Amino acid sequence: MELLTGFGLATAAGLNAYIPLLALGLLARFTDLVTLPSGWSWLENGWVMAIVAVLLTVEVVADKVPALDSVNDVVQTFVRPTAGGIVFGSGTAAQTEAVTDPGAFAGSGQWIPVVLGIAIALVVHLTKTAVRPVANASTAGMAAPVLSTVEDVTSVGLVFVAILLPVLVLVVVGVIAWAAFTVLRRRRSRRRPATPN
Repeated sequence: MELLTGFGLATAAGLNAYIPLLALGLLARFTDLVTLPSGWSWLENGWVMAIVAVLLTVEVVADKVPALDSVNDVVQTFVRPTAGGIVFGSGTAAQTEAVTDPGAFAGSGQWIPVVLGIAIALVVHLTKTAVRPVANASTAGMAAPVLSTVEDVTSVGLVFVAILLPVLVLVVVGVIAWAAFTVLRRRRSRRRPATPN
């Protein structure tokens, strides 16, 4: 389940780096839906969330302006994969400790979720970066705000699905178990012979 969460968060980061970072921080700080591992608890720091919120605002505005969106994508080539690694690593609940011994860190496998997140976010980002200039050129820039809004909404949706997926799976399993129990109980009651008076 953690891999699906990490995959969804990294995909969202490939579209907009700051939405999953801010969502994880806010949800970890103000709800019980997310409990960040100790190595990632800095995401729920008030200053970090404020900086991410400012960067999100800049990203949302810049990404809707034709030509500026392409410049923004160049800058984001480093940011989105990094965010993807962070959210995949924190979203999979891997207890990542501070790296004091690089050899032990490499041997522990704690780097694998981070690298997966980087790769996923990079692929999504590169796809977005390739599509955007073509869409802008073919629509005289009219596609920029539309595509950007769709990407932002998709990123928000992916974050909530990724975070709520484990909860939804538990609810679905619970409902199925309850339904199966109810059906079995009804079948048993139908099979019982009537007791004589």
